[in-house]
Amino acid sequence: MKNKFIMSTLILSMAALVSKILGSMFRIPLQNIAGDEVLGIFTLVYPVYMVALTLSVAGIPISISKLIAEARAKEDPEQIRNIFLTSGILATLFGVSFFILLYSFSGQVAEVLGGPSTRLALVVVSCTLLIAPYMAVYRGFFQGYGIMTPTAISQVIEQFVRVGIILVIAFYMVNHLYSNEDVAGGIMIGSSLGAVASLVYLRILYMRSNIRVKAASSFNAQQFANTSKLILRISIPISIGAITMALLNLVDSISIPTSLKSFGNTQDDINYLYGIYGRGLTLVQIVTVFATSIVLPLVPSISAKLTQNDHKGTIKLIENTYFLTDVISWPAAIGLVALTYPINFALFTNLEGSNVLAIISFSSLFTSLTVLGTGILQGMNKAKLAAWIIIGGVLSKLFLNIILVNVYGLIGAAISTAIVYLLLFIINTYFIWKHSKFNYFSKKIATVLVSSMIMGVLIGFPSLVVNVEELSRTVALIYVGALIIGGVIIYFSLLLLCKVIDKDIVKRIPFINLLSK
Repeated sequence: MKNKFIMSTLILSMAALVSKILGSMFRIPLQNIAGDEVLGIFTLVYPVYMVALTLSVAGIPISISKLIAEARAKEDPEQIRNIFLTSGILATLFGVSFFILLYSFSGQVAEVLGGPSTRLALVVVSCTLLIAPYMAVYRGFFQGYGIMTPTAISQVIEQFVRVGIILVIAFYMVNHLYSNEDVAGGIMIGSSLGAVASLVYLRILYMRSNIRVKAASSFNAQQFANTSKLILRISIPISIGAITMALLNLVDSISIPTSLKSFGNTQDDINYLYGIYGRGLTLVQIVTVFATSIVLPLVPSISAKLTQNDHKGTIKLIENTYFLTDVISWPAAIGLVALTYPINFALFTNLEGSNVLAIISFSSLFTSLTVLGTGILQGMNKAKLAAWIIIGGVLSKLFLNIILVNVYGLIGAAISTAIVYLLLFIINTYFIWKHSKFNYFSKKIATVLVSSMIMGVLIGFPSLVVNVEELSRTVALIYVGALIIGGVIIYFSLLLLCKVIDKDIVKRIPFINLLSK
């Protein structure tokens, strides 16, 4: 039983990592194929969709998995049926409602996002809301039976289909000289078809399983109403907690175009500049995905320690979790800054917006630590506090974007991002310390910081001599790859030399820990 649980956790974690990597990295070939303006429209529109999706799914998978698990423990098949049928109706209602809302006000939302060129992409991607919430019901259903593989495989299927279709459509439409607005709208079809592919897989699996719900003979409005209350009581707080991080991206989509317009830019300029900004966000997402996917699985262990009243164990676990994040995030952030010029040229074809890219890249450090801190607060049963902190960050981001972008242009948006995530990291850390009194800044973390800086200087120095733009992109990619490998060797050699890491620390990383079992 224990081995089955470990394997399920590993499968789910690995699938989530693969999905997130695909969801982040495909923006690089998209920019290469379609250009910064299309990437800009995509980056502007997607946060609006993600907020609507988060609200429409409304935490249903987690809530129904919990309720089904409880009904199974009570051996109550009728309640399982009620939960499954009610959640399907709720998901459909939420999805259709938010689709109608986005479609009806797509013109007004597009104006807020900078202009009419974003409307088509917004309308097309909103169609996914008709599918994704219902798909989430099947994921929650299987999870309620402790079967994690369907969720894992469906996530990977969804991302592979989505990313593949986005890139194929982008290539086709660009080569047939469609406008940037049409290309941005066309590629959004990938999100809907990815969700359809995932739903088809889950539905087939469900129909072939021996746990499918039998036909309802007496399901009525009263049962729907009673079960809805149970589901929503659990799902709404989950939804509120999940939406807070998405709001940070949404406030960028709303405030940056408005401020850039005040700065004297046209609609096409705004889409292009936001595409440049999107380059940095892509790199930040990649770093954050790796850091948090490796470390966040430790967070449930914090809840377990607190439940056992193991105060010392909780403190130790929090310290280890922060330390592992620092070990990954500091060198990644400093390395990205040191290699900004060659990375920008190798991945995005030119050196446009390198200063913006450097600032946003460094903010990946605080982004990773913020996501981790939010997760730890949730693990400490401080989910409401974590949500309020993020809401404060959203308001700060809105204020700073308006001020800094109006004064400095696009680089002001990058500075705003770095400042806000730094503040969120500090506030999260303060409240975690307040409730646990853990020691954050240790001698080991100081060594990690110094080692990262030494590594950054050593791998960044060659770029002062080499004129990156004289290289071919292939040579530039090889150049970047060689410097990254060299940086990894330098960094971990310094940590080993200073006895900061050893085999025991490596074994604490969740994926390695699970594989070793």
